[in-house]
Amino acid sequence: MTRRILLHVGTPKTGTSYVQDVLYRNRPRLALAGILYPADRFDAHFLAALDLMRLPWGGLETEAIGAWDALAARVRRHDGTTIISHEIFATASRSQVGRALESLGHGTGDPDEPELHVVLSVRDLVRQIPAEWQENVKHRSSITYAKFLRQIQSPERSTRIGSWFWGVQEIPDILDRWASDLPPERVHLVTVPPRGGAPEVLWKRFSQAFGLDGIDLTLETERANPSLGAPETALIRRINRAVNRELPPAEYRPLVRELLAHQTLSQRRTSPRLALPPDVHEWVQRLERSWVEEITVRGYDVIGDVEELVGSPPETWSDPDHPDGDDVAAAGLDAIKALLLDNARLRQEGEGLRHELDETRGALHRAYLRPTYRLREKIVRRLETGQAGRVLLKGYRLARGRSSRSA
Repeated sequence: MTRRILLHVGTPKTGTSYVQDVLYRNRPRLALAGILYPADRFDAHFLAALDLMRLPWGGLETEAIGAWDALAARVRRHDGTTIISHEIFATASRSQVGRALESLGHGTGDPDEPELHVVLSVRDLVRQIPAEWQENVKHRSSITYAKFLRQIQSPERSTRIGSWFWGVQEIPDILDRWASDLPPERVHLVTVPPRGGAPEVLWKRFSQAFGLDGIDLTLETERANPSLGAPETALIRRINRAVNRELPPAEYRPLVRELLAHQTLSQRRTSPRLALPPDVHEWVQRLERSWVEEITVRGYDVIGDVEELVGSPPETWSDPDHPDGDDVAAAGLDAIKALLLDNARLRQEGEGLRHELDETRGALHRAYLRPTYRLREKIVRRLETGQAGRVLLKGYRLARGRSSRSA
């Protein structure tokens, strides 16, 4: 079989969470088709990306040590097609990209060198900019939308936020770093359909890029990265300002990001949506047009329509820095309700565990009160004081173990 590596390197907010969960859940079916998705846990490629780029990430970077080398070793051992996918690979530096490709066996000149393909999923900046600000907020940031916009529009790009944003969103630069020595037919751009399109269209495009057409895969998934409305994002930003100094990252993620943002506030569908401010749209559209021209000249394999990278102006605009107070209050009530219900569930589970513990203690106490139990305990203690007794006990325990296994 031809050894191929399909390296999906971003960008964020382009359906990547869904795609990665589908690939992870379908590993056995993919393996039957000769396709390896090398992951023993759903976030294996995320940890590998953290390790490759030495990125700090709320303490996870310690857990990620050695993850990239382990992933690369599995890829080198596989004789068929391998898919690697995570969106934060997009921000890797040239030296980090070089290390990654070398460890995967690319550029060695060996006869068995794998055929490398780079896949980049892309979406118009009209949707990407508000989505990136929201992701910052969901990762503990309290920066205002206005300040975020100023930082990403700064030509210097010297701030942490500006540097990160363009690292994962500037399409020509990402492809310069990851695919500069690849023929254009091995560089695949998957465009996200415009708002309102059928959701299955994006999966069909990914399926084509990964060569999965004709493979019967289960497409249901529980893992996603849902979006919030403007007042809901404003609420999370205010929560961040209030709790960041006291709530450690290990507690923030399950309580704020998962329970409040993803499971609760994302279900509020009638709130004003996050959008690009009207006065920023002209600047964004000029940039998008320049990218479309550059991609067209380079001749990459575009799966979808490159013109989809030019976003339409938003129909409505609601400033998340100055949201309607009633909308934020309503979102706050839903958040409080979710926290109360989750606390009640945890209390019930705790009561159940305490009841089980009490029953276990009672059973052990009743057993200890039996004369036969105390006699056996006394005999064991005496045997343990002498060498011959310890030998007898060891033989007895081995015999009991064989007996239980045979049963």
